[in-house]
Amino acid sequence: MQFAYTARCLQEAARAAGLTVPAFRSPPRRRDVARTIRRLPGGAVVAVRVNGRPADQVQHDMIDGVIVANRLDGRAAERTRHLLWRAINGVGPDRPARRAA
Repeated sequence: MQFAYTARCLQEAARAAGLTVPAFRSPPRRRDVARTIRRLPGGAVVAVRVNGRPADQVQHDMIDGVIVANRLDGRAAERTRHLLWRAINGVGPDRPARRAA
C-alpha cells in the first residue's frame, strides 16, 4: 500500500510541476538491482525493489526515477527532489505539514 500511495503522490507532484510522469512498478525484472528505468515511446517506467528494504530507500529510488526520467541535473534536480520529498511527506498546497508524534 505504501508503494502505491508514494507512486500516486509522486505522479501528482510531477504532473503539477509540468514534468514527464513515469509509471511505477515493483519489482524490477532484473534481480540484481534495486531500481531500473525503461524509456518507452509513451513515457518511462521506473521499477523499484520493495521487499526487504526500508521505506525511505524505496522512496529515494522512486524520486530518483522521476529525476532521471526527466533528465534533470544540477539545481533543477535538487529543486525537483525537494518538491517530491515534500509531496510524499504530505506537505503541499492541499495538504498540511505532518506533525511529529
